[in-house]
Amino acid sequence: MTPEEFRRFGHQVIDWVADYRATVEARPVQPRIEPGELRAKLPSEPPLEPEAFAEVLADVEKLILPALAHWQHPRFFGYFPSNGELASVLGDYLSTGLGALGLNWQAAPALTELEEVVTDWMRRMTGLADGWQGVIQDTASSCTLVALISARERASDFDLARGGFQSGKKPLVVYCSEQAHSSVEKAALLAGFGRAFVRKIEVDQHFAMLPAALSVAIESDVAQGRVPCAIVATTGTTTTTALDPLEPIAALAGKHKLWLHVDAAMAGSAMILPECRWMWQGMEGADSLVINPHKWLGVAFDCSLYFVRDPEHLVRVMSTNPSYLRTGVDGRVTNFRDWGIPLGRRFRALKLWFLIREQGVSGLQRRLRRDLENAQWLAGEVRKSESWRVLAPVPLQTVCVRHEPPGLEGEALDRHTLAWCESINRSGAAWLTPAVLDGRWMVRVSIGALATEKKHVEELWSALQGAAKTS
Repeated sequence: MTPEEFRRFGHQVIDWVADYRATVEARPVQPRIEPGELRAKLPSEPPLEPEAFAEVLADVEKLILPALAHWQHPRFFGYFPSNGELASVLGDYLSTGLGALGLNWQAAPALTELEEVVTDWMRRMTGLADGWQGVIQDTASSCTLVALISARERASDFDLARGGFQSGKKPLVVYCSEQAHSSVEKAALLAGFGRAFVRKIEVDQHFAMLPAALSVAIESDVAQGRVPCAIVATTGTTTTTALDPLEPIAALAGKHKLWLHVDAAMAGSAMILPECRWMWQGMEGADSLVINPHKWLGVAFDCSLYFVRDPEHLVRVMSTNPSYLRTGVDGRVTNFRDWGIPLGRRFRALKLWFLIREQGVSGLQRRLRRDLENAQWLAGEVRKSESWRVLAPVPLQTVCVRHEPPGLEGEALDRHTLAWCESINRSGAAWLTPAVLDGRWMVRVSIGALATEKKHVEELWSALQGAAKTS
């Protein structure tokens, strides 16, 4: 493709994305497609000869778009927000167009230094103390893996440089809430701890980790000759946005010299609101923290911020220094390749920079406050309605609901819940995700798509009531 062809088709792609965003509300939120349907329409062999790029774009419209779920839809209430503000989309586009690769500072000085600036902007925006330093990773799953590897090496006095887990020392133990994200257990397994040494701690009536139960688990492992290594606490769990109490958890981490990692992947964005910072009171006692601006805040996926209190420890764990990457300025610069797992790094800082500058902190705050108000409105309507329940506190933008008709319980109630949720999803009127809470199915309403206004939440509430009556 020549630069002139790129210019022409690039304009078409930008126009297409703009039209898509402007008209997405008219589409069903979920695609009406069966498994394998798209694949059956695509050739099994790659084209031997070049194809006209106009034909490729035409197939996006004809084949790809009908098979897409629309995460930017105003009636998307599933999973969690995965917003891509258009200013951030342009930053991502520019990053790809520039094609810079951050192997070290010298390979792309602007990539490194802008990342230092925007991660510090986010530190300031969320009220973190000066001691924290950040790096952009891909997802929270990677951040949690890096945190647990760092914890493992601190607890083992850097066994990775000797025999690793093959050296046969006392087993290390990781602790998290029963409500922790599945990525925590996955990271513990990938870091070599083993499922037998992951403790899932009991929660209270608000689905937050019980410090007393955590303390008992730690003391029990110590008594049995194991080595408590790390705690993963969550600010805003995936199922209910529950808030683990960080102050007493941090006190236990300090007492037993455990690494404390805080998963604030979704809820961390809310900390740009001063009135929400009570939710992570005690954060200064943590060793590491993850926030995903590519969720609620509005940065195009992927952009996950990993903050640490001791970057020198992180570098010691993650550093590789082959001769072909060494430069004469290494002692005076940051080489982010030593702050995570990948060597090559994309210029992700651009899309965060574009977002913050185009929206301003005040613009981002207004949108998040809108979503919080809409969640409180929905929770209030549910609580006032006969046979409907709000099943968990609503500190953020997720409301957990269930319709409980008189006389319906147990598995019959589960079937009813899944039926009315599936009815709404099939209709295209909205997208909701069910989840199990206290052993029974319920439905999560996650409010926070860029285009979601109060009218969309009101329409959803009407749809919920209608679907529950007919299921």
